[in-house]
Formats: sequence, C-alpha cells, structure tokens
Amino acid sequence: MVRFTSKSYANGAKTVLILAHGAGAPADSPFMEQLAEALEWQEIACVRFEFPYMQKRREDGKKRPPDRAPVLLEAFRKQIRQVRAEVGPDCRVVIGGKSMGGRMASVVASEDNVDAVVCFGYPFHPPGKLDRWRLDHLPAVTCPLLVVQGTRDPFGKPEELIAQGEIDGITQLCWLDGGNHDFATLKKHPADQSDLIRQAAELTRQFLTDHGVM
Repeated sequence: MVRFTSKSYANGAKTVLILAHGAGAPADSPFMEQLAEALEWQEIACVRFEFPYMQKRREDGKKRPPDRAPVLLEAFRKQIRQVRAEVGPDCRVVIGGKSMGGRMASVVASEDNVDAVVCFGYPFHPPGKLDRWRLDHLPAVTCPLLVVQGTRDPFGKPEELIAQGEIDGITQLCWLDGGNHDFATLKKHPADQSDLIRQAAELTRQFLTDHGVM
C-alpha cells in the first residue's frame, strides 16, 4: 500500500485529513505534496494514499483508467479504518481529496460517519457537459462539507454553480480567484498556484475550526 503521512501524524495529531488523489496524478504529485505541506502548516496532519489502479501504474508505469466506484470507495474505507486504529478515538477524522478523490470522499461521507469532508476542486460535471452534474449523493452528507474551487475550473465555474442554486449537502463553497482545476493561475494574475494552495489550506483550517473539528 502506497501511503504518505505528514510529520505531525505520528505525534499525537488531534485532527487528521485522509487525502485522496485525483484521477490522473498520484498521491505524491507536486500538487498533492504542496497541499499536504500547506495543511501541515495549518496543524492538519495528512495521510495520503493511492487507489489500486494508481498503485498498479506505479508498479508497471502503464496508465490506466480509475477503478470502478465500489473499488475506490472500499479503498477509502480501508484507509479510514486504518487511521482510526492508529490515532485512537480522540482524534478527529476528516476525509477529502483532489477532484475525483474529493468526490469519492463525499460519497463515503454520504454512507459512513466521519467528522468532516473537504473537496479541493470538486468535479461538479465533466468539462462542457452541463447535463451531467454529480450531485445526487450530496444531500445524504450530514457532516460539514467544504468545497474549495478555482474560479476558472472547467469542472464547475461560479456562474454554473450560481445557476444551480443552493446545493444540499455542501456546507460552504469557497472560491479561489483565478485558479483552474489545479489552482494554477494565469501569468498576469497577482497570485500563483502556490499562493492559492496556501489559501486552500487556510480556508480548510478556518472551516474545521468553525465547525468544531479542530
């Protein structure tokens, strides 16, 4: 099992975020590395893991599509069980992830008990396909759920979300100005990707604090 833990995880962490990768990049991609480091600065310990298809890719170098949802969800639940066994009952367990990883976290939260969910770049719909929204399970999420989204994200832009109206299950939706699906900005923008990743971590800390998870 490919697994990365932040430094504070083994030092009596009070809040742990199990962070899943997106469909195309591994758990130690530059984005995931920067995000985990930024969250660590916010005193949020992280555990990053890889879904089975990404582990196979790591072993043989062959790109393959994501596993089907039941396999992804069971891999996530396995990590939750392992983390709970390691940190004990007093630690708050938050789940989340990048794009597909965040979506799978929200599905797990709609069926299982966790303290909160944080989605970084939620794939509300495939780019350009506004007839395929991925919202049906969200009303069943009863714990606090934060979505941090770039304003240039083709998987869900501000005007598209406004047209949808209030989405049941999403507690808070925060926009990162100028960010795309990876929170990268255009050259002319005053903030760069690293700045937006830090903002995402700060927003996560504030959200978890506001909802009593830190």
